Amino acid sequence: MGIERTFIAIKPDGTSKKLVGRVIQKFEDLDFDLVGLKLIKVTKELAEKHYGEHKGKPFFDDLVKFITSGPVVAMAWEGESIIEISRKILGSTDPVKAAPGSIRGDFATNIAKNIVHASDSPESAIRELGIFFSEGFVD
Repeated sequence: MGIERTFIAIKPDGTSKKLVGRVIQKFEDLDFDLVGLKLIKVTKELAEKHYGEHKGKPFFDDLVKFITSGPVVAMAWEGESIIEISRKILGSTDPVKAAPGSIRGDFATNIAKNIVHASDSPESAIRELGIFFSEGFVD
């Protein structure tokens, strides 16, 4: 795959459970590079843009409400095949199906509050990095 850049966010349940350091450590242990980091309060407008692909679905309002409920750590990571590898590090979106040792497998309790978000493709990484980081940040 080569060197990629991806967006990863620690959601409000992850920040409230004090998991920021543990999440970062998982990626640093694999020698990925943290190239962007900020603690933010996601606005409703930003949340609606981020979750735009889900607009009109029954769970859209719950997604927006949850991501705006507390601080979020927005991160840009870089490394070889990081998009695919990060999805494995985080585990299945549904924590019940997430492998032990993955972030969701170890720390999440339900699908609605699953600690972290990661881009699922190079295209979504570019889109999400553009939403959360300044223009020109994405190559």
